[in-house]
Amino acid sequence: MTTFNVVADQLAEHIRNPEQVAAPSDVEDRRVKIYRELFYNNIEGFVSGAFPVLRGLIADDLWHAMIRDFMINYRCHTPYFLEISQEFLSYLQERPPQSTDLPFMLELAHYEWVELGLDVSDIDLSELFYVRDGDLLEAKPLVSPLAWSLAYQYPVHHIGAEFQPEAPSEQPHYLVVYRDRADNVGFMEANAVTARLIELLSEEQGRTGRDALLALADEMQHPDPDQIIEFGRGILQQLWSCDIILGIRA
Repeated sequence: MTTFNVVADQLAEHIRNPEQVAAPSDVEDRRVKIYRELFYNNIEGFVSGAFPVLRGLIADDLWHAMIRDFMINYRCHTPYFLEISQEFLSYLQERPPQSTDLPFMLELAHYEWVELGLDVSDIDLSELFYVRDGDLLEAKPLVSPLAWSLAYQYPVHHIGAEFQPEAPSEQPHYLVVYRDRADNVGFMEANAVTARLIELLSEEQGRTGRDALLALADEMQHPDPDQIIEFGRGILQQLWSCDIILGIRA
């Protein structure tokens, strides 16, 4: 390894962990300080911006200790700043739980990341093949690839400074987070039935709306499948109006 590479590696390790790793001896500390602060502030700023609710709930000392640990012990797989938030989420999911962690931290972080993940996705809905207007019951509805059906044990969409649950809920909280054709990100509170309907419609070969609803009725052992179909007609229309369902498969 060349002298330059040795110095560069030492400088990188020092920037990650300045308290444990000395800076290269032949580099003026005033200059090294600029890089130390620049790297840390950029990474901390991107993470704070991506997880504003979580940041607001964690004490400053714990937050900065977490960011520093992220820099020291986690190796990112991407050089892009926009993807730092996804790397930080992976870090949180992989690190050993700490006694100071908020009980809902992982789920809240995932929920906050989803909005950014959808916002920066390069999927172009205009390139998909579908018919916007069509019979959602008799044809095969196309679920948007920018509609993510999620289930959490904590009501993450309500968590904030005034509401911090200490234990998971008895039943899952179902949410659909989506980016519509105008590139606006929104979310819809759902239930187990709607979440399962979206799952059935998202299968690779697809199903007609009627077939998906009949499958639901069978899974629920409902005595009157026609009632489920009539109820489901309204759900399909609601999902279509939000661009969760884009239309029918061409």
